[in-house]
Amino acid sequence: MEKYLGLKNLLVLLVLLLSISISEQLQSSQGKTLLRIQNLLNYPNVLSNWNNDTDFCNTEPSSTVTVTCYEENIAQLHIIGSKGASQLPNNFSIDSFVITLVKLSSLKVLKLVSLGLYGPLPSKLSRLSSLEILDLSSNFFHSDIPREISSLTSLQSLILDGNKFTGRLPNGLGSLVVLAVLSVKNNSLEGHLPDMLGNLHNLRVLSLSRNNFTGDVPDLSSLENLQVLDLEDNSLGPKFPQVSSKIQSLVLRNNKFTAGIPEKVQSYHQLEHMDISSNRFMGPFPPSLLSLPSITYLNVAGNKLTGMLFEDNQCNAGLDFVDLSTNLLSGRLPSCLLTGPKHRIMRFSNNCLATGDRTQHPFSFCRNEALAVGILTHHHKHITGSQVVLALIICGSIIGGVMLVCATIIVVRKFLSKIAAPKKTTRSIVENASSTYTSKLFTDPKYVTRTMKLGSLSLPSYRTFSSEELKVATNNFDASTFIGNSFDDQMYRGQLKDGSSIAIRCLQTKRKNSSQNFMHHIELMSKLRHHHLVSTLGHCFECYLDDSSVSRIYLVFEYVPNGTLRSWISDKHAKRRLTWTQRIAAAIGVARGIQFLFTGIVPGIFSNNLKITDILLDQNFVAKICSYNLPILDENVKELKCTRANSEEKIVVFDFGVILLEIICGKRINTKNEVSVIQNQLEESIMANAVSRKNVVDPAIRNSCSDESLKTMMEICCRCLVQDTEDRPSFEDVIWNLQFAAQVGDSWRRDSSSSDASPISHLYDFRPNLPRKSNSNSNSSSV
Repeated sequence: MEKYLGLKNLLVLLVLLLSISISEQLQSSQGKTLLRIQNLLNYPNVLSNWNNDTDFCNTEPSSTVTVTCYEENIAQLHIIGSKGASQLPNNFSIDSFVITLVKLSSLKVLKLVSLGLYGPLPSKLSRLSSLEILDLSSNFFHSDIPREISSLTSLQSLILDGNKFTGRLPNGLGSLVVLAVLSVKNNSLEGHLPDMLGNLHNLRVLSLSRNNFTGDVPDLSSLENLQVLDLEDNSLGPKFPQVSSKIQSLVLRNNKFTAGIPEKVQSYHQLEHMDISSNRFMGPFPPSLLSLPSITYLNVAGNKLTGMLFEDNQCNAGLDFVDLSTNLLSGRLPSCLLTGPKHRIMRFSNNCLATGDRTQHPFSFCRNEALAVGILTHHHKHITGSQVVLALIICGSIIGGVMLVCATIIVVRKFLSKIAAPKKTTRSIVENASSTYTSKLFTDPKYVTRTMKLGSLSLPSYRTFSSEELKVATNNFDASTFIGNSFDDQMYRGQLKDGSSIAIRCLQTKRKNSSQNFMHHIELMSKLRHHHLVSTLGHCFECYLDDSSVSRIYLVFEYVPNGTLRSWISDKHAKRRLTWTQRIAAAIGVARGIQFLFTGIVPGIFSNNLKITDILLDQNFVAKICSYNLPILDENVKELKCTRANSEEKIVVFDFGVILLEIICGKRINTKNEVSVIQNQLEESIMANAVSRKNVVDPAIRNSCSDESLKTMMEICCRCLVQDTEDRPSFEDVIWNLQFAAQVGDSWRRDSSSSDASPISHLYDFRPNLPRKSNSNSNSSSV
């Protein structure tokens, strides 16, 4: 028995010794790996204490180096280098480094920060399958984030801030179901944010600031745990992000958000930090944001927010920072903002508030600015009783008129059917609009709103003209009234009996069509009235008597007397040229006209190739587009198709960019090669200095425009001309930039004429930074 016990004890001793030996070998192996890492990192100062005798699993952790072991295996490795560390020497190999690193196969936490690591992040890193926290921030990694990182299914925190990663966020990140922190700040990532972000239900922090992301933010409202959303300095928008009401920090600064602040934001009771500054948010500012129960920081500066503040508006006592500056707010500052704690920072300049100081605009400024961008303040929405009565009278007149026209047509057709005509002769007819589309225009809210806006245009009502009336106006279409023609029409100038001038477009039809075949397009044209369109005043059909088919169509337009925009910009024989202010105003007008064509009565109807010769100037030098007409004679057009409105808009953006080139340079541009050459000159001057920019601009206005205004025009022009249609700005973006160019230009001229002029940059601090340009292309993004 004693012999048996002795043998058993001997076996236990051998096992113990063997395990100690294996443990020592394991520690020795891992120690060698760490020393190899020290060598590959070029012996940084923070690892100066590591040597062959170091017991890594029993070292004291510090703020710069931590090695933690679990069951004799290294589970955590933190190496934090000096802030601003330079890139490792050229002989460094990121592949060799990661091959060495993955030998620590039990790692759960890996932090390698500010160590000068560079190169594409190797996919081999995914072999560390137990990783829960990965922090590689403040290094020099570039290229795409490897999609293999999505195989680290235990990952709870992924931090890649302050590198040079490019490309898009990998879609596979959606498979990291336990991910709580995703931070890729300060890289060069681009493209749309993947919808998969909405699947990360454990996400608490999503930080994507200072990249080049574009488009709308995916729906994040199902992420109940999300507390921090940081999207600063991108090109995201236009819709306000959808997030859970449990959000605590919301940072949208310097993007392209344009919609109003949704009502739901007023129920974000856990919201502490909100920064939506330097966007183009429009609509009313909700004063209740000031009194959210948790709010301590609120910045809405540099937008187009409207509304009236009152002295009795409530505030959260813990509100430490408030910036309402550079909006369109009116009324009085809430007294709670003026009587709060001494450490509170309060900014409110460049509104229309009744503060009695020079930092505020007059009320008319905010009202006019709101109207200029299509914002109606609350009191504009009230309809008086007399307006209701007037509306009822108008509607009654329309209905009565339609009924009368229908009755007349029935009688006329019955009479004509009894007449036997020996040969084809013509007649002019009056044709009513199709009842189906008319009912939609006056019942669908989307159409009603647009139609009501057209009423402010000071033009006579659209009507049907008789052929006799048009013959009188043109002296029977005398040659002296002929003003031009194209392959399918002729243009004449005429004068009506009331003395008003008109332009008449005569189209010869090629097929036997009834007037009803054209009415759908005619009807749409009758609704396209805008301050910056050459609007249609009416039409006339000339038909054959025997079968009532249309022989000619006459379209009657307002007459625009001052010729084309080109004749005032680049025509060598021009008596004088437009000033810089007039050129910006013309550009804004054209952009607004095009925007209306894409978003007006029927979005997406505009598809012509826009040229500078298609822009006319009226007696007040207001720009009007004359080439937006619907393809009435198109053999293949049977119904209007608007499904490609977005892509069509981006194509027209390029045409608009060519017009801007000619406006800036004052030179005729007729070929793609000329566009490319002048575009390159603009891009080079943007990156150079004010002198270079002035050398490119038209000498006629070289000394009358500020550098800030000129540079803004050049930048938006070049963005319009980028090759990738997705990277071109919307017309909303274009208008915003042009308005900024006009504002700084006006301010510069005022200051130039004042003896006590002072810097004016603070007046327009709402302007977002124009983004970084890529090396491959002239693409730069703006507000």
